[in-house]
Amino acid sequence: MPRSIPEDIDIARAAAIRRIGEIAARLGVPEAHLYPFGHHKAKIAFEYLDTLRDRPNGKLILVTAISPTTAGEGKTTLSVGLTDGLNRIGKKAAVCLREPSLGPCFGLKGGAAGGGYSQVVPMEDINLHFTGDFHAITAANNLLAAMIDNHVYWGNELGIDLRRVTWRRAMDMNDRSLRAMVTGLGGAADGNPRETGFNITVASEVMAIFCLAENLADLQTRLGNILFGYTFDKKPLFVRQLGADGAMTVLLKDALMPNLVQTLEGNPAFVHGGPFANIAHGCNSVVATKTALKLADYVVTEAGFGADLGAEKFFDIKCRKSGLKPAAAVLLATVRALKTHGKVDKAARDLENVPALVKGLSNLRRHIANLKQFGVPAIVAINRFDTDSDAEIAEIVRAAAEMGTKAVLCTHWADGSRGSEHLAREVAQLVDSDTAQFAPLYPDDLPLFDKVKLICTRLYGADEVLADKKIRDEFASYQTQGYGHYPICMAKTPYSFSTDPNLLGAPTGHGVPIREIRLATGAGFLVVICGEIMTMPGLPRDPAATRIRLNDRGLIEGLS
Repeated sequence: MPRSIPEDIDIARAAAIRRIGEIAARLGVPEAHLYPFGHHKAKIAFEYLDTLRDRPNGKLILVTAISPTTAGEGKTTLSVGLTDGLNRIGKKAAVCLREPSLGPCFGLKGGAAGGGYSQVVPMEDINLHFTGDFHAITAANNLLAAMIDNHVYWGNELGIDLRRVTWRRAMDMNDRSLRAMVTGLGGAADGNPRETGFNITVASEVMAIFCLAENLADLQTRLGNILFGYTFDKKPLFVRQLGADGAMTVLLKDALMPNLVQTLEGNPAFVHGGPFANIAHGCNSVVATKTALKLADYVVTEAGFGADLGAEKFFDIKCRKSGLKPAAAVLLATVRALKTHGKVDKAARDLENVPALVKGLSNLRRHIANLKQFGVPAIVAINRFDTDSDAEIAEIVRAAAEMGTKAVLCTHWADGSRGSEHLAREVAQLVDSDTAQFAPLYPDDLPLFDKVKLICTRLYGADEVLADKKIRDEFASYQTQGYGHYPICMAKTPYSFSTDPNLLGAPTGHGVPIREIRLATGAGFLVVICGEIMTMPGLPRDPAATRIRLNDRGLIEGLS
């Protein structure tokens, strides 16, 4: 990290956290409209959200990043730090983040509440269970799975072909053993055997729907529109035909209210929803973002992983479907990560190596160029570490300037808002200039396969999309069935513009192999699964779970 300071969990635990009513009052939300979860977190009631409709919107700022590496970039930390910086310079700002998934918390990635002196708190609660939203989403997903099998057991009036049921069960944990399985074994009383599997909850279509729904009515309509399988004569079957949409909505009723917490500096933070960007659409809920825009003048939000995944889906899916119009983007980069893209080994990434950094700058340039394709002005934020040399920093500033983009140093991890004040002033100036001319990458009426090709060639630098006849026939079939207007949700490795995580920098001339496509009719997009990406991750050889425990005082240790 930039400098030797206490662990994130110790900083969070030592913070003087304000009561959530104080945070709500800063936004003008009466305490009577809060559903509190203890003293420091709450949901905002729908009846209050309804009163905000006619208010003008604030300005929306997207935080994204270069292609991530094991060196770590700190996108959530930057989002929090920028929000604190904006408030420090007198702006009324809030941050909108995704909720952490338990899978990464106990796996490799760790939590997702920021770090150092740029965190959202209460950190332990946010990373572990929080307000129960993910559990509600898991329950709704699995209720549908149970109702499908139950319908078949009791006579199968709809004529469900168990060989063509596309709906999978879900759980919010990394467990590779559940990727493929057979259920219904044991005998006649135990159902009908069929092949199926699990997705991690953040990859469930229910999660995507949850994060795109505008209100409860929209939520139920979207849930009813889920295509869960086909009949024996290959006719599509939807959740509304099964009658599961009402009960699923009931399970999600309270969860859909946005969660309000705070940063370490007492600024408002909405943490709600959490699809991954490498296997889903990577953005927090529309409900939370639109609420924040009504209550704050500047809203900072984050999209998962690098700009080729998170930012692209933020623009092409979330903004397209919700009508959101971003005013600016902040592209996060670190010297260490750029040197990694320049082929420096992990052991040497803290040593000055200007030639390797210059080589790795190809990744930064590609991301800047990609953001410009959406008509959104950008600033590069350099998350500075103590091991960064002035010469290395100068090369990043020079490369950004050559692309017509300003690069700004930040030390928010170690210094909180003091370390992001300069960035905040630059971002506010850019946002207030009203130069954004946002537009999605492709029009709705472009054919599905052509949308995929456009993403792969324009953003990934690929020469071709590799798809066998079966995959191409599926694209053609979905096009014929009336789904051609859907946007594309690419599922691929976040570590490269290609589908090979070891192909760093800004590769060109590669092919993008499509392994599978999944139609998400409730969310309203097509999931295109590329390469070896999995919608149910596995645990690493040394999972974080082996280090997480309660100490003698009953406090959590090992959570990061």
